[in-house]
This record gives sequence, C-alpha cells and structure tokens, in this order.
Amino acid sequence: QVQLVESGGGLVQAGGSLRLSCAASSGTTFRIKVAGWYRQAPGKQRESIATADDSGSTNYPDSVKGRFTISRDNAKNTMYLQMNNLEPEDTAVYYCYVNTREIRAGRWREFDYWGQGTQVTVSS
Repeated sequence: QVQLVESGGGLVQAGGSLRLSCAASSGTTFRIKVAGWYRQAPGKQRESIATADDSGSTNYPDSVKGRFTISRDNAKNTMYLQMNNLEPEDTAVYYCYVNTREIRAGRWREFDYWGQGTQVTVSS
C-alpha cells in the first residue's frame, strides 16, 4: 500500500503562483510508473491536468499548457506541480495520482493511488 501526502494548496491572487507537492511512501518496495495531477471544481468532473511517466514524457491539456509544470524527484518519490499565472478558473481541489508497480506474492503488480486533495483558490 502506497500513501500519498499532498501539500502546498492555498489562496492566491490571479496572476500568482503556487507549488504543490505530493510525497509517496510505503513499507514495501514500489516503483512509480506514472505520476499525475488532477483537479475537480465544484459541479464539474475530475480532469487530468498533468502527467509524467517514468521515461520523462509529460502531457498537459491546453487549458494549463505553458502555465503548469509537473516534475518528479524519483529519489524522494515526490512529485510537484508548479502553477504560474493562475486564473480564477483554476480554482479547484487538486489531487495527485500515481500508477505503481509493486511486488505482491512474488509478482510485480500494478496499482493506482490518489492523494487526499488540496484546495487551490484563485481570487480575481
């Protein structure tokens, strides 16, 4: 079982910046294949806003491309989301996500985990 702990949310004015962090930990060996950030605004579906796989490839939707940057520190099993030039439309609860490979019963298996969510509010 992998635990994800998020930090870094808060209130910021439009045009400002925030950096979210998500630390993964477990009592057993695991490898993060894909790390990602999602967000969910009130009344809307959860949407993917940034992903980074273990080859270094990243992906962003047009709504955040050029403003948000995902990064990974594999040695620390920590991922980050740097958010610049924030807009009121970015207001949402932000969740980190990992897809992992873990040894269970002698075999590598795939699992998905979510962080607890952190509120980001951008005032106009």
